[in-house]
Amino acid sequence: MNRVDDRPQRINLTTLVAILAVGVLIGAYLWPEISRRLSSPAAQPRLVEPRGDLAADESSTIELFQKASPSVVFITTLTRRINPWTHNARDIPAGTGSGFVWDEHGHIVTNFHVIQNANAASVMLHDRKMYPASLVGASPDHDLAVLSIKASGSALRPLPIGSSRDLLVGQKVFAIGNPFGLDQTLTTGIISALNRTMEGPAGRPIEDVIQTDASINPGNSGGPLLDSAGRLIGVNSAIYSPSGASAGIGFAVPVDTVNRVVPRVISQGGYTRPRLGIYVDDRINRLFARQMDAEGLLILGVTPGSPAESAGLQGAAQAEDGTIIPGDVLLRVGERSVRSAAELESALDRYKAGDTVILTLRRRDTTLEVPVALE
Repeated sequence: MNRVDDRPQRINLTTLVAILAVGVLIGAYLWPEISRRLSSPAAQPRLVEPRGDLAADESSTIELFQKASPSVVFITTLTRRINPWTHNARDIPAGTGSGFVWDEHGHIVTNFHVIQNANAASVMLHDRKMYPASLVGASPDHDLAVLSIKASGSALRPLPIGSSRDLLVGQKVFAIGNPFGLDQTLTTGIISALNRTMEGPAGRPIEDVIQTDASINPGNSGGPLLDSAGRLIGVNSAIYSPSGASAGIGFAVPVDTVNRVVPRVISQGGYTRPRLGIYVDDRINRLFARQMDAEGLLILGVTPGSPAESAGLQGAAQAEDGTIIPGDVLLRVGERSVRSAAELESALDRYKAGDTVILTLRRRDTTLEVPVALE
């Protein structure tokens, strides 16, 4: 049988020397051309021009981001899945979103729709540490939720709170968030419009919404919208886009709403509007408005023992033939006109239990102003 020689082949010393000599000769021959090309100006790096000072608006934007970004958090939501074969349950990532530090006690504010279908969530702070989060409470009507984490006070940097009632179209705004999971992303723009209305996760309208052209993409939800002073003026919540990506129209829940809702969610575990104690029905009200050629909200009934009963409000009555005898018609709550149940809820949303509000009523042919202490 023939055997294959599997011993390693050794290069003859003379052959190796010859190869090296040929390499040296080739290098010596080509070196002048190589040297010439390397010394050519075209092969040299371009001289760096001095930058000079940054423009004033660039410097202010950089400073704003450096101050505000440590307050912005990256939220990862988890959902529970059960293995159909082993019946073991485990949490898997469900989505990502943004949020921001509300106070030194570890409260984190985000959108309700960010955590709506999650079984658990974790929060990453600016120090890149992950913290398990628990749900304190939420207000789906305002698309707001509050989480809680246990972190040291030095890691928690609350944002300064601004006001949304005095905003102007054209003001510069800055959005910081985690679009598409890319954390600590800054986009800039202006306030495009004010007093917009958008539908919240619970199907109820959210009023006084801020519209901006600052790029807001999936993952930005729950992040802060800031003014040029670095103050919180809104919570980025939604975009209008046929494609699902930013089309230059974003919406933010105004900070005045946030500052009213979040403290109640923290203290009560949820949000409850103050109670007036009247019955209304939009369908009946539309029929009433057409038949009587009148605007306002027909009060169908008054809850016994309610603030409305204490204030003497009168509900509708039914005649023997089944026709409705109108009672009081609610025209305004404070300074806000009401023509539907949603508008009534929105008007009451601006008050808290214990506040006294002036109701403007029409009782037959007389217009009345009645003070009512809300529960």
